[in-house]
Amino acid sequence: MSRMNSQRSGGRDRDRDDSGGLDENVIRVYRCSAVVKGGRRFSFGALVAVGDRRGRVGIGYAKAREVPPAVEKARKRASANLMRVTIVGSSLPHEVMGRFGASKVRLIPASEGTGLIAGESVRAILELAGIKDCLTKVYGSSSPKNVAKAVIDGFTRLRSRETVEALRGVALAS
Repeated sequence: MSRMNSQRSGGRDRDRDDSGGLDENVIRVYRCSAVVKGGRRFSFGALVAVGDRRGRVGIGYAKAREVPPAVEKARKRASANLMRVTIVGSSLPHEVMGRFGASKVRLIPASEGTGLIAGESVRAILELAGIKDCLTKVYGSSSPKNVAKAVIDGFTRLRSRETVEALRGVALAS
């Protein structure tokens, strides 16, 4: 009986929302058009960031014929690409430069109470990662896709104090 029910539902049981308390933020929706014999055919792309505001964040990009399916597909891809971010207090452990394509993003730790000084794409990702105090600067291309991927690249370059001490085999001075 349950097999028949799952067949009738079209396999929707496996697509249940398993977000686990993740928040999402639609960074940008892109509209693309293709000229065909009858006129223009539109398709949409969505760039979405998801995070738990406690050190886990991911981004996803997907396309579809309508906006809601594009956003949903992008959210699923972002949830599949979650990564852990090293956070010290409410900021980053050290300054870092992330690069992707023609975009470079400089992430600078700030003292508590400074807030997020960042553009739209960078701010969305930092908020969802749980970072409250940070200064940022984008160099080169300001394309939201490339900037978002550059921020993720910067996050992969972050190291905690303990990690650096273990890698170098020495104790760092305070």
